[in-house]
Order: sequence, then structure tokens, then C-alpha cells
Amino acid sequence: QVQLVESGGGLVQAGGSLRLSCAASGPASSGYHMNWFRQAPGKEREFVARINGSGVRKEYSDSVKGRFTISKDIARNTVYLQMNSLKPEDTAMYYCNANRAAYNFWGQGIQVTVTS
Repeated sequence: QVQLVESGGGLVQAGGSLRLSCAASGPASSGYHMNWFRQAPGKEREFVARINGSGVRKEYSDSVKGRFTISKDIARNTVYLQMNSLKPEDTAMYYCNANRAAYNFWGQGIQVTVTS
């Protein structure tokens, strides 16, 4: 069982920045691919960014590419999502996800609200 705890969300004006953190704990949690998803009210959960276990490979959705950066502190077993140039359409509940083979774990989610 991998436990994920998100932090860093909040309210920000358009054009501003926030950094989300996801602290992972549990057996072999450092070997998981780590992902950020988000879900806006009335919409389906969507993929935002991914980083592999070693922190070398990263992927982003088209909607955040160039504005968001995912990174990993291996020593702290924590994944970060630096969000710059935020837009009102980035408003959503953001979820951290750990995934490897058939294993899939989710954090409780954290709210990000961007005002215009």
C-alpha cells in the first residue's frame, strides 16, 4: 500500500503560480511512476503530468505543456508540480497518483482555484 499526501493548493489570480507537492510513503513507493490528474466540476478526471520512477522521463498534457513542470525529489520521495501562468481553466481538484503494473494509488486531492 502506497500512501500519497498532497499539499500546496489554494487560491491564486490568473497569471500567478502555485507549487503542488505529493509525498509518497509505503513499500517500494520510490519505484512507482508518479502522475498528476485533475478534475473540474462537471468534467471527467484528466491527465496533467507524469514522471517515471527515476525522475528522468516526463510527460505533459497539451493543455499544460510549457506552463507546468513536474519534478521529483528522490531523497524525500516527493513529487512536485510547479504551475506557472495559471489560467481560470486550470481550476480543479488536483490528484496525485502512483502507478506501477496493476497497482494504482491515489491521494485525497487538493483544490486549486484560479480567479480571473
